[in-house]
Amino acid sequence: MKFRCELRRVVDDSYDIEIGRALQDRLVDDLKNGLVGSRRKLAVVTDSIVEGLYARDIADKLNAAGFAATMFVIPEGEKSKTRKMKEFVEDSMLAAGFRRDCAVIAVGGGVVTDLAGFVAGTFGRGVPFVNYATTLLAAADASVGGKTAVDTPLATNLIGLFNQPKKVYIDIDCWKTLHERQLSSGLAETVKHACLADAEMFDYLEQHIEDILAGEASACEYIAQKNCEIKYNVVMQDERESGLREVLNLGHTVGRAIETVSGYELLHGEAVSIGLAAQARLGCQLGYISRENVARVEKLLARAKLPVNVPKYIDKHELLRKLYTDKKVRDGKLRFVFQKEIGAVMQFGDNDFAKRISEEEIAAVLEEM
Repeated sequence: MKFRCELRRVVDDSYDIEIGRALQDRLVDDLKNGLVGSRRKLAVVTDSIVEGLYARDIADKLNAAGFAATMFVIPEGEKSKTRKMKEFVEDSMLAAGFRRDCAVIAVGGGVVTDLAGFVAGTFGRGVPFVNYATTLLAAADASVGGKTAVDTPLATNLIGLFNQPKKVYIDIDCWKTLHERQLSSGLAETVKHACLADAEMFDYLEQHIEDILAGEASACEYIAQKNCEIKYNVVMQDERESGLREVLNLGHTVGRAIETVSGYELLHGEAVSIGLAAQARLGCQLGYISRENVARVEKLLARAKLPVNVPKYIDKHELLRKLYTDKKVRDGKLRFVFQKEIGAVMQFGDNDFAKRISEEEIAAVLEEM
């Protein structure tokens, strides 16, 4: 005997991204107006730096508004984006009485939004969550698009799920408290977006990169909006990375590998910057980008105070081995996304935006870097 379970459904995962300044009160008002339904028990997930800067104030405002908000704090940095730390947050929530009638509020950068979104996707088999992005890196990448994950010793971002937030808040005022190195790290993802999708944005960055580093209001608002537009246009067409969404991994094959091999001494954006330079140099050899445009990319990254060469302390053999943990690897073969000059990406077939590359090809490029 056989039974068929008909479970077809239509799901609307649409959400708003609000870009502005000092958005804490807007977050509270939206929650009061039903952003996460009738849920009153809120888990505010943050890190040890953002806790004192913004998260405690948000939790206090939520409690003053009648919610039951509890903070759960992880150590800052990429080393906290692990299964063990996800388990810590989940166990802490359970011990504090959180059950399926709660929601998660992620307040922080990319590590926090990735981890908290993953927790929300599995806690009680799924509870709603909201991202309150406090860094340029989170605004440009992690808080938008619904990809949540943790890292393992063997690979980065391969343990996770797609889970869309109820809303994303990008608070540009928070960038004022970022160290310059962190601001530069976020600019790597911004340069990446311009390289793969918007030549005019690249021109703008060439004209205003120092303004952004100095926190000039209109320049910061411009890149916040452009980052969201570019990522949205890709994610809208390929939410679950079946093809086109791989273009958002421009620079990440080398970037993620070198970030891990550095023992996270390199910030994510610093590692991605080196990866962007690597794909541009290899792309030049393959005829996808001119030497002049490679030089423009590397010069812009350098002006953003980002590295474009492999640090001497990096073990080259370990780096090559780590490339094979990239999620674009197929049948044990390396695959790279390449920019097409500036403002576009290469396409290698129907819904295929990554090209198979031999270890020898990329090894030669990394050696000269």
